[in-house]
Amino acid sequence: MTNDEHEVSADGLTVGRAAALVGVSVKTLHHWDAIGLVRPSSRTWSGYRVYSGEDIARVHRVLVYRELGLPLAEIGRILDDPSVDARDHLRRQRSQLVDRISRLQTMVSAVDRMLDVSATGMRLTPQEQVDIFGDDWNPDWVGEAEELWGDTAQWTQYAERAAKLTTEDWREVSAATTTLEADLATAKRAGVAPGSVEANRLAERHRALLSTYFDCTHSMQACIGRRFVEEPGYADHYDAYAPGLTVWLRDVIFANAREHGVDPDSATWE
Repeated sequence: MTNDEHEVSADGLTVGRAAALVGVSVKTLHHWDAIGLVRPSSRTWSGYRVYSGEDIARVHRVLVYRELGLPLAEIGRILDDPSVDARDHLRRQRSQLVDRISRLQTMVSAVDRMLDVSATGMRLTPQEQVDIFGDDWNPDWVGEAEELWGDTAQWTQYAERAAKLTTEDWREVSAATTTLEADLATAKRAGVAPGSVEANRLAERHRALLSTYFDCTHSMQACIGRRFVEEPGYADHYDAYAPGLTVWLRDVIFANAREHGVDPDSATWE
């Protein structure tokens, strides 16, 4: 292509400028000219195509119709049909484009949510999490857990299992958790001693509940028990059921771990 094809004619735009303006290739404009879809109104003195303002407007209309999925032959018939009210037709096309944009925005939101699921596994929005798990639930806990354990095999297990749970499944998990926590508080108030048969049974129920999300060993449970005491947020949650429940639960978990040959003080995430 020579430089002349990119120059601005006194009567309009040459093909290079026209292509750059509307965002298509020169080859595309050449093709549309060849099939009679958009023919430039004139030529330069050296024979190069020159597109007038009306020509460019026609190119834009072609682009709109093409975006709507119409074949070029049908677009040509629409543009050349004198019975078609161009403005009315464009209004209808605009309405269709607005509908398409709305659908695409919905799809983008869906993809964003899928990306969140792929990262955290949970298919619940933050508000749904609070609705199901209670007002004291902090949706940020999922992100914090990912920061701690995101590179572990257990987190992969959690993400895979959580992604399969429906809203109703989560409600059942929440109900089971609430029941267990109430039973723990009852046992604490009744003076059940860590290491007793009843306390060990509760520890195993707690570990089974954790195993909803990943295969939780006694060593892992002991690591979690340590965090219950170290992180203030856990104490706020458990001690609301019964004063001192957080430390008592840690002791119950530790005693049960020892019963299964695990030293809770040196337990590791394995």
